[in-house]
Amino acid sequence: MMLTLTDIEQARAKMQGVVHQTPLEHSQTFSRLSGNDVYMKLENLQKTGSFKVRGSFNKIMSLTDEERSRGVIAASAGNHAQGVAYASGMLHIPCTIVMPKGAPLSKIEATKSYGAEVVLHGDVFDESLEYALELQRERGMTFVHPFDDLAVMAGQGTIGLELVEQLPDVDVVLCPVGGGGLLAGLAFTLKQLKPSIEVYGVESSACPGMTAALRHKQPVAIAASDTIADGIAVKKPGNITYQYIEQYVNGVVCVEEAEISRTMLYLLERNKLLVEGSAACPLAALLYQKLPFRDKKVAAILSGGNVDVTLISRIIERGLVEAGRFVTFTTIISDKPGQLNKLLRIIAELEANVMSIHHQRIGAKVLPGQAEIHFSLETKNEDHIQKIYQVLLKEGYDVQFYR
Repeated sequence: MMLTLTDIEQARAKMQGVVHQTPLEHSQTFSRLSGNDVYMKLENLQKTGSFKVRGSFNKIMSLTDEERSRGVIAASAGNHAQGVAYASGMLHIPCTIVMPKGAPLSKIEATKSYGAEVVLHGDVFDESLEYALELQRERGMTFVHPFDDLAVMAGQGTIGLELVEQLPDVDVVLCPVGGGGLLAGLAFTLKQLKPSIEVYGVESSACPGMTAALRHKQPVAIAASDTIADGIAVKKPGNITYQYIEQYVNGVVCVEEAEISRTMLYLLERNKLLVEGSAACPLAALLYQKLPFRDKKVAAILSGGNVDVTLISRIIERGLVEAGRFVTFTTIISDKPGQLNKLLRIIAELEANVMSIHHQRIGAKVLPGQAEIHFSLETKNEDHIQKIYQVLLKEGYDVQFYR
């Protein structure tokens, strides 16, 4: 069985009144910085905060009455859990979600609020998945795969229908890729509607699963590092999604962690949009010139905005550090009246803002009559940090900067 454009159109019809048609917004900031005409498809404003509800709803709508009566089950610590729970609740279908024990409380509560039974099992996702499949066999429920399923892909493909209606002359579409459900469904739809559109996937270099699959000509399991783009941290893409991506996608590129965090900060400051790491990847690829085009009409899929509130401050701090706007340093001064004031006066003249100071007289490198000073500074950029460093060295301070 293969996808058809009719499948995508039927999925859209089923979703009417349940799933939002998300806005497409022009970004002057990213247009200017990238040399292209840039638009953002705001799936972070979708029901449940991500695109996942599209595929989940279409999959559950495709079940028979008997299958619906037995219920559905999924394993997820993130957006897929909420998408399946919401779709099940709308259709009054029993739903069980297995989540790792360490899943964020906010996501557990959000999933419960949609009416799902949440089972906490395992320390990592793989253990949760194994237990979910065990429960599926015991209870006779239908397992809703997060990406490797034609009905799920068709649901995600509805974004392509909306995008071409909103921006008929789009040249290039950039999309995050992990397991591949969104990219496969989107690329298939776009190529059916307008074959000239170029479609690119973007993933984190910390978990380049689709890049490895394309290189090996088949999905392979990879070793992955922790990434801020946890929504696309999939070690092995889907077998079905890979076939569609190989056929319909023009290429897949990787972005670095620093580039993702800086882009998240840009979106928050300039566009007033809070997005998760995976959603920032397409714009990061554009901003840091991972793709060789200019003067194109580009649409980036901002796939979700479910950022745990406890992480927001850390994400902002990381973005500031990566952008050269926050730095910490230590130095030794003479423990005499006026010496700290002298150092502060130099920093003030350099127009850096002191965020915190820690002063101590005990340390491995601190001699009697000395004090070690730890500074945190708000700075303008990398050049500003280097200027501060050079001036302090010239003034005789032994300075160590920490990033």
